[in-house]
Amino acid sequence: MIRYSIITILLLLAAFIVQQFIPAFTGMNHSRILLVQLVFLCCAVTVGQPTMLLLAFLGGFFWDAQCALGPHGGDPEVYTQQVENLRFGYSILLFGGMGFLMQGIQPLFKQGKWQFSAVLSGIAVLLYLSAEYAIINFVRGDFILNKPTVMQMVYSALLTMFFSPLIFWLLFRIAKACDHSINPEAGRRRRRTTH
Repeated sequence: MIRYSIITILLLLAAFIVQQFIPAFTGMNHSRILLVQLVFLCCAVTVGQPTMLLLAFLGGFFWDAQCALGPHGGDPEVYTQQVENLRFGYSILLFGGMGFLMQGIQPLFKQGKWQFSAVLSGIAVLLYLSAEYAIINFVRGDFILNKPTVMQMVYSALLTMFFSPLIFWLLFRIAKACDHSINPEAGRRRRRTTH
């Protein structure tokens, strides 16, 4: 269990590195695969609550650190109307909220029904992006929601959800290598049917 938890933490940190090399899909309203959020969501449903909270803290902390680097309000050559920076740490709360959402479906995951978790990961990413956009608009002092922004959030959520089976496959392999069962009820059911 401890080895598996440590590997999920390392996997989340590796996702931050890989995220830097994933391009935006210009034909889909500049949407992108949010690998960090996806790895976090897939790991969150496979671990206990304390590990999930640690992953949420690390994910949110490093996400904010990555986004906070650079000039205040963004590069003045790119952003003509700069906005106030969001408070450092808001992503920790958003990651925690996504993690608790995934923890709520954990009983189904433990029965071997990982497909529900894959669909919920797309919903959680959409909720994450919506909450982040709402916070940004609140800081700006006005609320502007247009179709390209909505489509970017929807496409990002769908693209991210599309890759969740790959992350779950990787987590099942890691769990097997660590001799750790992430869906024990499904294993018990399989053993009963073979006897």
